[in-house]
Amino acid sequence: MENKIEVLSTVTLGYQADLYKIVDMLNRTLKEDDLMFGLALDKKDQEKAVFTIYRT
Repeated sequence: MENKIEVLSTVTLGYQADLYKIVDMLNRTLKEDDLMFGLALDKKDQEKAVFTIYRT
């Protein structure tokens, strides 16, 4: 059985220290709906964050 992860949406926004709390809450709440959320610093601009929504 193949487990694919599909990117549904990505957005770049200004980095804030507490953004990870929102991503954590979304992952805990919506994992049973086959959704996963990611947050990473932008490689080109460390003052920006990349927020991604995935379907698992």
